[in-house]
Amino acid sequence: MKLTDRIAVITGGASGIGLATARLFAAEGARLALVDRDADGLAAAVAELGAATAIGLCGDVGAEADVAAAAATVLETYGRIDILFAAAGISLGKSVPDTTLEGWDSVIRTGLTGSFLWSRAVIPAMRREGRGAIVLVASQLAFSGGRSNAAYLASKGGIVSLGRCMANDHAAEGIRVNVVVPGAIDTPMLRRSHARTGDPDAARARSIARHPLGRLGQAEEVARAVLFLVSDDASFTTGSCLMVDGGWIAG
Repeated sequence: MKLTDRIAVITGGASGIGLATARLFAAEGARLALVDRDADGLAAAVAELGAATAIGLCGDVGAEADVAAAAATVLETYGRIDILFAAAGISLGKSVPDTTLEGWDSVIRTGLTGSFLWSRAVIPAMRREGRGAIVLVASQLAFSGGRSNAAYLASKGGIVSLGRCMANDHAAEGIRVNVVVPGAIDTPMLRRSHARTGDPDAARARSIARHPLGRLGQAEEVARAVLFLVSDDASFTTGSCLMVDGGWIAG
């Protein structure tokens, strides 16, 4: 198993890519701390994985106090943190003129600020161990552009730059930082995004058509890419953006 006895924090761990990654990490021997603001989904995920494998921490990834308290609980429970997978994110689906400041702040707070706060919380613990792996989640839209999703694209573009900066800052400390870049992945968040258009079937068809592979991705496919990035298989990989986008960017 690739992650035997590794301690992994996964934000957005109650659903979608976060939950799929939690399942895979558990199968590979990791012990987990799942972070999410969906208390019911979090409880279901922990029940599925088992109390010996996972703990659940309900809170706001964009709230400094919540992150500090959760990170302290992880260290109290497990003694160290080896992996951070910052998967929490939300999308509004609005252009700049239609985006309220409150909406803008909520998207940036969850995706970009959440990635920053959790990285800041775990890096000192990783530094003490002399090793660690952090994976942030961007989007193919951060590279290709998009429409009517201004805050989300801004958040994901910021995550790319944040990941590259941290990779440089912490490489000498044995901490690797990479960014996974999914295409359109068949998750609850994508289905909500399609529903906002008023014609979810047509929106889904447009998404599928943008991928040369001719389908949406599955959360488990992104999870396998994340597993590679946090495992020793990627020991010489840092500062990278790994596309898991069905060919969207190449197309």
